[in-house]
Amino acid sequence: MWGEAPDTRAGSSPLLTAGALAIWCLAWEAIGRSGAVSILPPLSRVIASGAAVVASQKFASAAAISLWAFAFGMAAALLAGIPAGILMARSEGPGRILRVWVNVFVSAPVSALVPLLMAVVGIGQTTVVVTVFLFAVFVIALDTEVGVRQASRSLVEMARCFGAGRGDLYRKILLPAALPEILAGVRLGAIRGVKGVVIGQLLIAILGVGELFETYSQNFLFEEFWALVIVVFAFAYAVSEGIALLERRVERYARVR
Repeated sequence: MWGEAPDTRAGSSPLLTAGALAIWCLAWEAIGRSGAVSILPPLSRVIASGAAVVASQKFASAAAISLWAFAFGMAAALLAGIPAGILMARSEGPGRILRVWVNVFVSAPVSALVPLLMAVVGIGQTTVVVTVFLFAVFVIALDTEVGVRQASRSLVEMARCFGAGRGDLYRKILLPAALPEILAGVRLGAIRGVKGVVIGQLLIAILGVGELFETYSQNFLFEEFWALVIVVFAFAYAVSEGIALLERRVERYARVR
């Protein structure tokens, strides 16, 4: 229709994304071949080394450890963040108190808490899982709160007039209306969760992808190091785009519902 704004969301133009990546790759290759930056080898050599890295048993073991920590941390963040966001939106007293702490932790550098976590829960996978949880849960809570608050008041009042109980109100009105915003929070939380895995394992430096990063950097294996960086970025991008696709489908359904 006339007057409609164009869709400028991320992922709406695959050709634009591909073009930007092509320019970035060409620039990397040129800088690497020039030798201007000693720690940045040509992209072609990084990709060749990346094939060997991904095919190695060491990478498979590290990836399994990291994916396990990411999955458990994100699951815990969803189970805690969504109810917390609902509480902040629907309960005035407890919600106000909880919102203060959520805003504090969203603003704070969570990576600074990892050494403290190591002292509390020990050195190992538990620390990494908790790190992923802390990176993701507060963003999910805030977006859930926004989604629930934006739910149509007229629909809520109509549901109450027709005798809907508290459970029906949440299940049939509030959560479906808030779902696009919740998914946006999950997408941002997942991206932060990937950061949490890498940062937690880097600071612990004894397991998973963090151990590989430490090994490659200490032995000046920059081709393998940058290959691993690309793999981590690609995983984060794939997770983000997968959730964004679901988010767009939910938004379309919400508009025509």
